Amino acid sequence: MARKPAPEREPSAAQEKGIVPRSITQEMRESYLDYAMSVITARALPDVRDGLKPVHRRILYTMGKLGLTANAKTRKSATVVGEVMGKLHPHGDSAIYESMVKMAQDFTMRYPLVIGQGNFGSIDGDNAAAMRYTESKMSRLGAEMLKDIEKETVSFVPNYDNTEVEPTVLPGTAPNLLLNGTLGIAVGMASNIPPHNLREVCEAAIHIIENPEATTEDLLKFVQGPDFPTGCIAFNTKDIAHAYTTGRGPVVVRGDAEIVEDKKGNYSIIVTSIPFRVVKADLLTKIADLVHEKKLEGIRDIRDESTKDIRVVIELKNNAHPQTVLNYLYKHTQLEEAFHYNVVALVDGVPQTLSLKAMLEYYVAHRKDVVTKRTKFDLDKAKAREHILLGLSKALDHIDEIIALIKKSKDTDDARKGLMSKFKFSEIQANAILEMRLQRLSGLERKKIEDELDEVQKLIEYLESLLKSPKKMMDVIKKEIQELIAKYGDDRRTKIVKRAATILSAEDLVADEDSVLVLTSGGYIKRTNPSEYRRQKRGGVGVVDLDTKEEDFVTQFLTASAHSDLLFFSDRGKVYQLKMYELPEGKRATKGKSIMNFLTIEQGENITSILAMPKEVKAQEGLSLMMATKDGTVKKSAAAAFKEVRRSGLIGITLDKGDALISAQFVRKGDDVIMTTSKGQ
Repeated sequence: MARKPAPEREPSAAQEKGIVPRSITQEMRESYLDYAMSVITARALPDVRDGLKPVHRRILYTMGKLGLTANAKTRKSATVVGEVMGKLHPHGDSAIYESMVKMAQDFTMRYPLVIGQGNFGSIDGDNAAAMRYTESKMSRLGAEMLKDIEKETVSFVPNYDNTEVEPTVLPGTAPNLLLNGTLGIAVGMASNIPPHNLREVCEAAIHIIENPEATTEDLLKFVQGPDFPTGCIAFNTKDIAHAYTTGRGPVVVRGDAEIVEDKKGNYSIIVTSIPFRVVKADLLTKIADLVHEKKLEGIRDIRDESTKDIRVVIELKNNAHPQTVLNYLYKHTQLEEAFHYNVVALVDGVPQTLSLKAMLEYYVAHRKDVVTKRTKFDLDKAKAREHILLGLSKALDHIDEIIALIKKSKDTDDARKGLMSKFKFSEIQANAILEMRLQRLSGLERKKIEDELDEVQKLIEYLESLLKSPKKMMDVIKKEIQELIAKYGDDRRTKIVKRAATILSAEDLVADEDSVLVLTSGGYIKRTNPSEYRRQKRGGVGVVDLDTKEEDFVTQFLTASAHSDLLFFSDRGKVYQLKMYELPEGKRATKGKSIMNFLTIEQGENITSILAMPKEVKAQEGLSLMMATKDGTVKKSAAAAFKEVRRSGLIGITLDKGDALISAQFVRKGDDVIMTTSKGQ
């Protein structure tokens, strides 16, 4: 028995109105993924082939269409922005103009792709003038990115409103992704590629053409590391090699700074370059703030003497230690930065993390594709010209008959058909003969046609040999890369240092000079520069050192280096350790601070001895510590046991009830020890 068909469900009222019920979770997920993919592929990440994001590609393509080459006159930036926005880039004008400004800044781009006239911003963070005031055109290297675009070398797609077409990628003679690098923040991923030196990158590309099996390690013999437009110094070839092999990793970058002494013996720090993407004005403000907050001592004045080149002069006070101040600047300001490599680019529309070798391989593959398409285009054009020249040459051999035929013909169509049927010319050849001028009948013109035909046939033979031989094709690509080096190659600006940048400890930020330590019976401690105490002449009345309370008095006085490890012995037999520089520095007449701020001593516990530990302490040196208590107990321990003392202190000597440690001294093998009793014996 046949089953009855199920009755069709009545459409709901919502569906009748064109409303489709949908889960909000599914809608959010799909919409957000679409948005994320659009940001990744059509906005934030560069294409591995030409190293450009869509906005930069559209700016260069529009400039090419407007004829704004390096030799042309500049035009208002607003004209270019308007053309880009109206025809290709459906985003705000400020986004387009800001991108164009960066393409013209020689401190942002290692090889600027745009030439700007007017105020295009500065390394101090100043904004460019409005686009109605500035003018621009392509640079010579920018034009290289568009070279051969008219020869069907790249594919075109319709623009956003289907009224124009735009290239999906530029032919890109230059390896722009490496030359100018990029910074792009997409959704869930980012890209950060530093700029490089053109000569080094091109030589590495030639090496990979000649040796396809070359490793990234081999290529690093050519590409030494990043080459920033602002110069500076990049550290540690090991970190650099890791970043280029994996596509990720930090590389420490420092500004160039030199300590200079003038004729009067005053020192200054001269900064001649700063790390990439650091705003100079912000750097100077940060230094000034550190001086103002008294975190950085020793700076008298900061002057920005920069013109086209960077020159910042930091004048130091007479008592300042130049290297200590410079170390502090490296540690606490952007004079030292880590550049974090994150080499992500679009490969066939998909984001990938790339090594140096992979980037160069994709560049060479793109050049091969472009040169192959260009060769095919030139070959088709040459064959079409050969076809016409063969027709003209044949026509000149039968010129009298052809003239007679044309004379008898009713009209042009009749003449064309006659030529095609009687002499077996193609339609293209027949049209060329009909358009031929009478002057072509002269002997000299005839010779020109034959010479041109000979040239065209040689060109066809050459182009066909190129397409048949991959080696010849690669030789052409190599030659074009060598021409790039000859035209645009320059010396690197960033110095590469093989060793790692010294990791600065707190000790590096303090000058290694003598300090005087004073401790009072009431537990107040401070350190002072010895220059605070002047030598007294005859009849001198002395100088006040501590502003102590009436009943307080000095119990310990010690001179040692600011880098010394100090051992503090308390009456309870415990030992504590501090660096001299960890104590507060004060002037001669200041009171100092309570020792409770620096040591974890208990209430009622008093420091009875302070010793400066010698720099190199080894057990075999025979250096010992001798401790004596109030009740007459003595103990000798190896000094090496006190080299590392934890923050909470160590027990140096175990005491009987009521006893107290009164003295601790360093003793060496062969020393005599004299002990004096309270009764003077």
